[in-house]
Amino acid sequence: MCRFLLIRSEGKISPLAWLGRFAAIAERSRAPDGDRQADGWGIAWLDDRNNWQIKRSLLPVWEDVKSFKEIPGSKTFAIHARSASFPEHKGNINFNQPYVSGDYAFVFNGLLKGVSLSDVPGEIGAEKIWYLLREELKANSSEKALENVKKTLAANSREIIALNIGLASKGAIHSLNYFTQHPEYYTLYEHNNGKIKTICSENIFKQA
Repeated sequence: MCRFLLIRSEGKISPLAWLGRFAAIAERSRAPDGDRQADGWGIAWLDDRNNWQIKRSLLPVWEDVKSFKEIPGSKTFAIHARSASFPEHKGNINFNQPYVSGDYAFVFNGLLKGVSLSDVPGEIGAEKIWYLLREELKANSSEKALENVKKTLAANSREIIALNIGLASKGAIHSLNYFTQHPEYYTLYEHNNGKIKTICSENIFKQA
């Protein structure tokens, strides 16, 4: 269970203030089982050539504040703070999100039980969901692809407590927000003032 933030702006913006707010959210946040978002973090952004760049760290995001200044301005950011579901999956930076491929950056937060996806590539659940979504995106819009992944997971899981996906493309940001328990933790908050759109695991403007 994790926290994430997507940002899409009409013009290039600095990520510093947003990262500061997000780090404060992640530091104080506790998952329903009491876990912290302390298993590393990552950020993806579009560079001046409209290609994805990515930085990941195994430090909790609130302990890596000095590195924020290394991230350049951009129109689009995807940011993720990780809480690993299983002890054996901690300490592997390759598991840290965001995941990027082609036009897209992906972040995930959720809890699914009794999932049967043994034939789907991926070592952890987030990687399997990202594979399913990439396959859907080959033939569908972002919105349709997200809904199709939800249907696939519902058909192959004993229970979905939460399924939150953030998807950033080279021109927009989208999300899937679905949960059956713990709305205080799993609700996504979207804000759009016409110039900047954000989708966040918590109300990031409470940090302002």
